[in-house]
Amino acid sequence: MFGSGDEVSLGELADHVRERAAGRVGRFVLGIAGPPGAGKSTFAGALRDAIGAGTAEVAPMDGFHLTNAELRVAGALARKGEPDTFDVGGYLDRLRALREMPLGQRVSWPIYDRKRHEPVPDGVVFDRQAIAITEGNYLLLDDYGPAGWSAVREYLDEVWYLDAAVGELRERLLRRHIRGGKSEEFARAKVAGSDLMNAELVAATRGRADLVLRSNGTVYLVD
Repeated sequence: MFGSGDEVSLGELADHVRERAAGRVGRFVLGIAGPPGAGKSTFAGALRDAIGAGTAEVAPMDGFHLTNAELRVAGALARKGEPDTFDVGGYLDRLRALREMPLGQRVSWPIYDRKRHEPVPDGVVFDRQAIAITEGNYLLLDDYGPAGWSAVREYLDEVWYLDAAVGELRERLLRRHIRGGKSEEFARAKVAGSDLMNAELVAATRGRADLVLRSNGTVYLVD
C-alpha cells in the first residue's frame, strides 16, 4: 500500500487494484468514498479505464436514489442526496450479488440520470468483469444502524476516500446544479443548505478509509 505523502499515478493505482484482485474466486469490489463534488464519478471512470473496461466496471451508489415521486410523498424532495433519501437495502442487495454471483452471471445495476434527476434501472450490466468500483458519499457511514449504511463496508474489499478542499467542493457543486438546469439561486441554496452539510457528515468517515487521496493535477497525493 502507499504511504502518507506519496504521489501516485492513476496507472499505479490501477496496478494495485489488479494485484489485489488477481487469483481470487469471485469479484473484487473497491469502494470510492468522499464528499459530494470531490470528483468520485470521474475518478472511478478513469480508474476503470486504466484497469481495462473489460476487466472493471463502475457501480455508482447514486443509482439508488429514491425516485422524485417517492421523495415527494415522504416530504423529503428538498433533502434529496441526504443519507435517508437512498434505497440502502437495494444497494446492499446488489453489492451482495456482485460479491457472491459467479463471474459470467449477469448482475444489473442502476445509474442516475443527471438530466432527468432520476435513477435509471439496469443502466450497467456486470458479466465477466472481475473488478467492480462502487463510488458514493456514504460508503463508510456507520451511524445509521446495522440494516443501513453501516452494513456496506462488509461487502467492500477495500475503500478509498477521495478528498478535496471545501472551496473546491462548493464551486464544483454550484456548476453541477446549474448544468443540471437549476437556477443559480436554487444552486446556492442547495449547496449551502444540504450539499456542504452532507460533506461535513462524510468528512467524519475519512479515518475509516484504507487510503485517502487528493487530486493534484495528473497525480494523486496520499494523505
